[in-house]
This record gives sequence, C-alpha cells and structure tokens, in this order.
Amino acid sequence: MIKLITTGLLWFSALGAGLIAGVFFAFSTFIMTALGRSGQVHGILAMNSINSTILQSLFMPVFYGTTLTSIALAVIALSRWEGNRSMAVLAAATVYVLGMFVCTIVFNVPLNNALAAVDPASIEGETVWARYLSEWTFWNHVRTIAALGAAALFTFSLCTRA
Repeated sequence: MIKLITTGLLWFSALGAGLIAGVFFAFSTFIMTALGRSGQVHGILAMNSINSTILQSLFMPVFYGTTLTSIALAVIALSRWEGNRSMAVLAAATVYVLGMFVCTIVFNVPLNNALAAVDPASIEGETVWARYLSEWTFWNHVRTIAALGAAALFTFSLCTRA
C-alpha cells in the first residue's frame, strides 16, 4: 500500500513541479521582459494584477500541493531508505521545497508586497520597479531551475521504481 501511495505522490510531484517550472520559465524568458518594455506604470499595474489573480487561480493548489507532497515524499524517503531511489526523492524534495517554495516566500513575495504598496506613477514607484525587474526576475530564475530540477529528479525516481 505504501508503494502505491508513494508512486501516486511521485507522479503528482513530478507533474506539479514541471507545471510550476513552466509557469516560472515563461516569466523568466519573456513575460518580465515584456512588462519591463511596457513602461513603469503599465508594468507595475499589470504585475500587480497578475499577482492578485494568481492567488485565486488553479496555480495555488498546484503550488502548495506539490510543496506538501514533496515534504511527504522526503519523510517517506528518510523512513524507508532504498539507496539511490530514496536519495533521488530526497534531493528532489529538498531542491523543490528550498529552491522553489522557500525562495518564493523569502524573496519573491516580499518584492510583490513592495510593488503592491507603491504608487505606480511615483518616483518611488520607479525605484521599486527597477529593483523589482532585476531582483524578482533573478529569484524567479532560481525558482525555475529548482522546480525543473525537482521535476527531473522525481521523474528519475519514478523510472527507477521496480
């Protein structure tokens, strides 16, 4: 029974991490560039709209669900150690939780909050927007790589299951 549950959690985590990586990849490769080109006021307004909309979307259950299944898989891997398979699961879970979830909470969310608090047309807005474009995008690159790496490791662990 635990093998069936673990396999289901691995599938959910692999697909969830892949979906999250895809969303973050889009932001890293073209969305932030497009928002930067649209100008300070329009860019801030659009990003604030994205940030509030995403909280009400299907993205959030995948975001939190994959984090929770990753934690559960780490616990299972540690409690039922199976060598390389468990190491791959533990690495995937660690990379995902630290590189995606913790990074989001510690870096991206505070930047989102600062952006939401500023008047888009103000001088302060100009400073916040310039910092946001640089720092938020950097941390989004980190999240993208972490989520993609976790998806690959979760997939690898599925391929090695007997």
